[in-house]
Amino acid sequence: MAAYLGNKLVQMGTKIVGVGRNYAAHAKELGNALPSEPLLFLKPTSSYIREGMAIEIPHPCTALDHEVELGVVIGKKGWDIPQHAAMDHISGYALALDMTARELQAVAKQKGLPWTLAKGYDTFTPIGNFIPKTKVPSCDDLELWLEVDGKLRQKGNTKDMIFSIPVLISYISSIMTLNEGDVILTGTPSGVGPVKAGQKITAGITGLVEMSFDVKLRVSQSASRS
Repeated sequence: MAAYLGNKLVQMGTKIVGVGRNYAAHAKELGNALPSEPLLFLKPTSSYIREGMAIEIPHPCTALDHEVELGVVIGKKGWDIPQHAAMDHISGYALALDMTARELQAVAKQKGLPWTLAKGYDTFTPIGNFIPKTKVPSCDDLELWLEVDGKLRQKGNTKDMIFSIPVLISYISSIMTLNEGDVILTGTPSGVGPVKAGQKITAGITGLVEMSFDVKLRVSQSASRS
C-alpha cells in the first residue's frame, strides 16, 4: 500500500495476504466449515486502487461480490513473530475491499485450485487512507460496514473474528516474512453479495474512515482507468 501520512509516504509492500472465513457468520452464509487454522490466500499489489478510481468487472466475471475488511499494515519486517510481539510490527490500518469473482472462486474450490483468478484481477483491492496505529485505540472492537447504492449490505465488528490480529501475524510470519508495507486483509463479516456496473459501493469503519467506489465494466485490458 502507498499512502501519505503527513509528508511521509508509506511504502507499498511486497504482498497482500488475505484471510478467508475469519468471521463465523460469513463462513455460514457461504456454506463453509469453520477453519481450525487461518485460511490464507495471496493477492497481487497490482490489484490496489485508491478512491477516485473505479472497480472494474472483467469480461469472464458474471458475479462480482463485495467484501469489506480491516487491513493491517505491517511497519516492521519480521518472521516467526510470537503473538506477544505481533502488535509491535503494525504501523497502522486501512479499510479495504476484497472484491471476489464468486463463480470463479466456486470453480476453483471444486477443482481444489488456488483462488488467484477470483481474487487477483486489477482493481480487486480498493483501499482507503492509511490510519496510524495511534488513531485506533483497539483493533479488537471496530465496526465495519458497507452499502451499495445507499442500502446497507454488511455490518460487523472485528471482535467477532475467529483468529485475532496477533494470531494472524504470528501464523503468517511463520510461513512467510512480513515486510514493511505488506497488508493483511483480516476477513469479512456476513452480508457479502454481488454488485453490477453502474452501482456505487460506500464502506467505512465507524468513527474513523469512509470511502466510495463506482463499479463499471472493463472495456478492454488496455483501456485507461479513472
